[in-house]
Amino acid sequence: MIKLGTMSLNVRGTTATEFAQIVSDLNLDQIELHSTAFESTNTDYLRILKMDLQKKGLPLGYIGVSNNFGVPTDQHPDQIAKIKNWIDIASFMSCPLVRVFAAYVPEDCTDEEELWPPMIRGFKEVAEYGYQKGIIVGLQNHNHNNVTRTGDNLLRALNETNHPYFTHIVDTGQYAGSPGASGSNSQATPKFDCYDSIAKTAPYAVYVRAKFYHIDSGVEEWLDYARIIKILKGLNYNGGVSIVYEGESDPIDSMRKAADYLRYLWQQD
Repeated sequence: MIKLGTMSLNVRGTTATEFAQIVSDLNLDQIELHSTAFESTNTDYLRILKMDLQKKGLPLGYIGVSNNFGVPTDQHPDQIAKIKNWIDIASFMSCPLVRVFAAYVPEDCTDEEELWPPMIRGFKEVAEYGYQKGIIVGLQNHNHNNVTRTGDNLLRALNETNHPYFTHIVDTGQYAGSPGASGSNSQATPKFDCYDSIAKTAPYAVYVRAKFYHIDSGVEEWLDYARIIKILKGLNYNGGVSIVYEGESDPIDSMRKAADYLRYLWQQD
């Protein structure tokens, strides 16, 4: 059975400890934390947070890191150092997975291909560091002019990195063609098929970020979750599913509705 969790960015401004109480009250199975939710990274704070999560029965599914390998290459060491730091923290927190991003294409970039070799080198380095620490590095697809905005490009990144500890976190709402990928309208982009991208990359996914935009009625209106869950069930997916809400209604009520909706769909034949 899938393990339902939810991401700290759903309730902006909450600390990890505050969000853990929300997740506990929602009776979810686990928690996912963005790096910004940590009030500190010193060991005393991390020890307290780890014990709090343990007492609440909330495994930490992944830590989200917001890096960018589209910055100039002389800034890549800083991006790599950031990821390695959070791999160390994940190891301390007994968290198996760290989320990373690829390269966002700069506005003045005339050849996107130039971004790939240094990005792949960065992926290889952090993947090997994660391997040594026992922490998996998961690449999340993203739109907003990111090089992983299509399933084909996501697979290219996985294949070119070619490391056993470099894998995939699929975001159901962030492939090009998704109605919500740009966060501005409810119309899908006909040029791209986000469901095709999900189907292509889901076999490599160790985690799913289930994006929700309009769940007020109890049914997500922008994304076809019956179709998405059919893809996952066809793969016998049995991992973590993180509810990520990006709508304008009450986030806590929306997370509850999203959890009920996902559980209902997962129980259907």
